[in-house]
Amino acid sequence: MTSPSPAIVNEIRAASRQLVREFGFLDKTIAGTDLSGSGVHAILEIGLQPGITARDLAARLKLEKSTISRLLKSLEARGEISQTRLEQDGRAFGLNLTDTGRETYSRIDRFGNDQALGALARIRTTSAQSIASALSTYAEALASPEGETAPLAAGHEIAEGYQTGMIGDVAALHARTHGPIVGMGPAFESVVSRAMAEFMPRIGNPVNNSWSIVDNGEVIGSISIDGEDLGNNVAHLRWFILSERLRGKGLGKKLLAKALEHCDAHGFDEIHLWTLKGLAAARSLYESHGFELVDEYVGNQWGKAVTEQKFIRKRPV
Repeated sequence: MTSPSPAIVNEIRAASRQLVREFGFLDKTIAGTDLSGSGVHAILEIGLQPGITARDLAARLKLEKSTISRLLKSLEARGEISQTRLEQDGRAFGLNLTDTGRETYSRIDRFGNDQALGALARIRTTSAQSIASALSTYAEALASPEGETAPLAAGHEIAEGYQTGMIGDVAALHARTHGPIVGMGPAFESVVSRAMAEFMPRIGNPVNNSWSIVDNGEVIGSISIDGEDLGNNVAHLRWFILSERLRGKGLGKKLLAKALEHCDAHGFDEIHLWTLKGLAAARSLYESHGFELVDEYVGNQWGKAVTEQKFIRKRPV
């Protein structure tokens, strides 16, 4: 991308300041609550990712340990959250919303949804999809230490097809990333491993493929397209995962682009994917690339009852 003019940069900065004001972050409370901005964000993140640890929440909100500790104590005193010691790590606590917290979450969610729908209804010259894509891209760029999409680090590459050890590597990434949502026992990792073991012998078939980020022989990010298991000219997007250290660098977008290019090249009418509710960054990435949420239900195939979501992307016309 060519360097933008100073006028464009100033326009973006002015719009960013206006967003801060319009969202109410300069007020003591926001989103129709009596909570601070950090309190509202904490309620949303805990609601979207039940069982998240204080450490992970601090990283998500970019808050220091002492600040997150005070925030969680205040939310617990209000009866909004509960903290439960994790079985797999007695030193860590999982955070969950109480009944009161879930009511607060619902109010915040309605407030934000109404605010977004109201603003979008007043825009006539740009599609909602274009706005979502632009905001998502800009937010990801801000998250990068360089302020732009980071290149692959030395020693990393995006490799196509089967990689030695990838079944274990990808299953382990899923277990560590989604464990706080589905439970940290062996059930989830076992289901992922079995499904990948069934798929990998078929990976060489023309409509199937995988793309992985490899670091010294270890798969630390991956995505797969199964063009056979759903039938009816529908592709199945599977096992999209990134190591924590790769996030915020635009690498998830690079992997997703590879998968979508494959699907479009093979003329699939639709792409289907299933994911867990609470993975906000992943959902934003899917929706910015044309996927729409079509179903949401509670399932227990992973060893614990969790809310699953189904997204569909139709072939561009």
